[in-house]
Amino acid sequence: MPSVELTALDADRIPRHVAIVMDGNGRWAQRRGLPRTDGHAAGEEALLDTVWGALDAGIRYLTVYAFSTENWKRPVDEVRFLMGFNERLLMTRRDELHAKDVKVQFLGRRDWRVPRRVLKRITETEDLTRGNRAMTLSMAFNYGGRAELVDAVREIVRDGVKADKVDERTIRRRLYDPDLPDPELMVRTSGEYRISNFLLWELAYSELVFTDVLWPDFRRGDLYAAIDEFQRRDRRFGGLADPDEG
Repeated sequence: MPSVELTALDADRIPRHVAIVMDGNGRWAQRRGLPRTDGHAAGEEALLDTVWGALDAGIRYLTVYAFSTENWKRPVDEVRFLMGFNERLLMTRRDELHAKDVKVQFLGRRDWRVPRRVLKRITETEDLTRGNRAMTLSMAFNYGGRAELVDAVREIVRDGVKADKVDERTIRRRLYDPDLPDPELMVRTSGEYRISNFLLWELAYSELVFTDVLWPDFRRGDLYAAIDEFQRRDRRFGGLADPDEG
C-alpha cells in the first residue's frame, strides 16, 4: 500500500478515531542483525511522526497498542527494556505533546507488574495534559481487550447490578474510558492479519486495514494511505446502502 499525501484525502471524511497495532519492531531489528530492543527504540520516531500526521489530518482520537497483557511473557530483558523505554518516552516527549495541545491518557491495568516509577510518570503525564483538546492520544499499556471486559464485569458485580439490568450501556460505562468513541479505523502494521486482543468491544464496527510496513518504517504517509483505503469503503453497520442490494 503506497504512501499517500494528506491533500489526496477527503477532508470531510477523516475518521474521528484511529487505532493502531504497532507491530514488527522485532522483525525490523532482526532483518538488520540488531537486537530486538533496537527495533522498539526505532519505533519512537514512527510514533511521533504518526501523531503529528494525525494532528495535521484533524484526527481527534488516536489509540496505539503500546504494551499488551500478553507481552509479559516475552524475555525478561525485553520486558525490562520496554518498561524503561516507555518511561523515557514519557519523560522526553510529554512536554512536546503538551505544547501541541495533545491529551495523553493510558488504558489498561495499573497493577503490581508495572514498576512504580512508570506508574508515576503515567500519572504525571495525564495530569499535565488533562486539559488539552487538539487530540487525545490513548496509550494501551498493560492492556488486553479480554482483561478490559473482565474488569468491566467485575465492576458490574461489585455494583450489585441485577442480571436483567445489564445491557451494552452498562458494560460501556465500565470500560477503561467510557467516553472514548469507538474507532472508525484500525490499522495493523507488519503484514499480520489479526487484532491480537486489542479493543475487542470497541472494534465491533471498525474498518480494519492491514499493511506490510513494519512499525519502525511507518510514517504519516502510511497513515494517510490507510485513511484513503477507509474512505473507499462502504460502511453499512449491518444495513444496506442500497435497498436493492442483497
